[in-house]
Amino acid sequence: MKLFKALVISVSFFLYSCSFDDKTGIWKNENINVKKENEIFKEFEALTVSDKPFDEIIEPDSSTKILFEKPFRNISWKDIYFDQTNNYKNFKLTNNEEEFFKSKKIIRSEVNRFTLYEEENLILTDLKGNLIVFSISRNKIISKFNFYKKKYKKNKKYLNVIVRKNIIYVADNIGYLYAFDYKKNKIIWAKNYKIPFRSNFKIFKKNLIISNQNNDLFFFDIGTGDKIKLIPTEETTIKNQFKNNLAINKNILFYINTYGTLYAINNETKKVRWFINLNQSLNLNPSSFFSGIEIITYRNKVIVSSNKHTYIIDSESGSIIHKKNFSLKLKPIAFNDYFLSLTNNNLLILVNIKSGEIIYSYKILDEIKKILKIKENSFNLNSFFIANNQIYIFFNNNYIAKLNINGTLTEIIKLPSKLKSFPIIADESILYLNKKNRLIVFN
Repeated sequence: MKLFKALVISVSFFLYSCSFDDKTGIWKNENINVKKENEIFKEFEALTVSDKPFDEIIEPDSSTKILFEKPFRNISWKDIYFDQTNNYKNFKLTNNEEEFFKSKKIIRSEVNRFTLYEEENLILTDLKGNLIVFSISRNKIISKFNFYKKKYKKNKKYLNVIVRKNIIYVADNIGYLYAFDYKKNKIIWAKNYKIPFRSNFKIFKKNLIISNQNNDLFFFDIGTGDKIKLIPTEETTIKNQFKNNLAINKNILFYINTYGTLYAINNETKKVRWFINLNQSLNLNPSSFFSGIEIITYRNKVIVSSNKHTYIIDSESGSIIHKKNFSLKLKPIAFNDYFLSLTNNNLLILVNIKSGEIIYSYKILDEIKKILKIKENSFNLNSFFIANNQIYIFFNNNYIAKLNINGTLTEIIKLPSKLKSFPIIADESILYLNKKNRLIVFN
């Protein structure tokens, strides 16, 4: 295993992008045509960008027509990043901007950031290791379960969760993996793999897919928790803030680890198709840091942002189509061949995925700060969505900024109370936990 990891590390630095045959594991194309020198340098120039971060204001061309996709009525939120692709849709909201529901305090302890939603039940976890299922229709907790024994009482538990058909699958920072049926209020199975898990979950057919802190990627049997396949990748000796991230498009799993290597893996054969290292550090050793945000996959592209650049990558070959000199603060949203996000230097930016052209970029956060008269240190982004053909930017200080498709600020809404959890959109409403651990359902 260690020999394989060392090989992967070496190869990833010297290969720009690698493609493998799913059956043989060897190079896909045996006969490679030698390109003319000018063609090679032409491609190199196209992918070479300035190290200076992009910081320009660009107004959209009046002739450019931008359209959102049709609003989607979402009824569940079973994956912390919404679905397999990690990409959001244009969600449908009732949009009467009134508080619809406010629960009593659900739990006193500190909750983890992400929640799930299934059959009008909010699923949340806390740092004590509790799984809590709160029924909105019944306005009460219908299930509360703690897996852990007394010896783990003082440990903070960070639970990665996903739900399917009333069963919550949990992987924690201790090394446990288990399945809990919240309707029957019982454990289905439990395993101790001893090394902390460190990624989001994905489910593909009868497989649970997750990674641990050593950057090992696992496929588990969803019915038993038994290990089906282990794919070791580069291990970093120092753990950074970035967490391994998974996304699925059709039958291909995309996995980026803390070393900054993006892998494409066939979910059926469980073989690596290609991989590419996106770590911009000049320190080429296993302790070098990689930072970024969650990846998304859209049509035949993967969008990845590192600490310096944002990449649009061909999902079939692993080749970099566009490399942009900005990094993203929030996970992008892709629609109709565009992606939208906020950069680390507070630009709202819209990019054409096919051409790489920046359609517009605005210092929208500066405008909002002036309107609300907010100091920089109290102005924290929480998340953003597209809903009802508008852009919704959520702040931790209980404000939502609404913008039109061209990035123009149209309205600022004050929420009933401050956000504590990551908000989700389901049943045409915004759901979140406030600072007092009360559920707010806001239309």
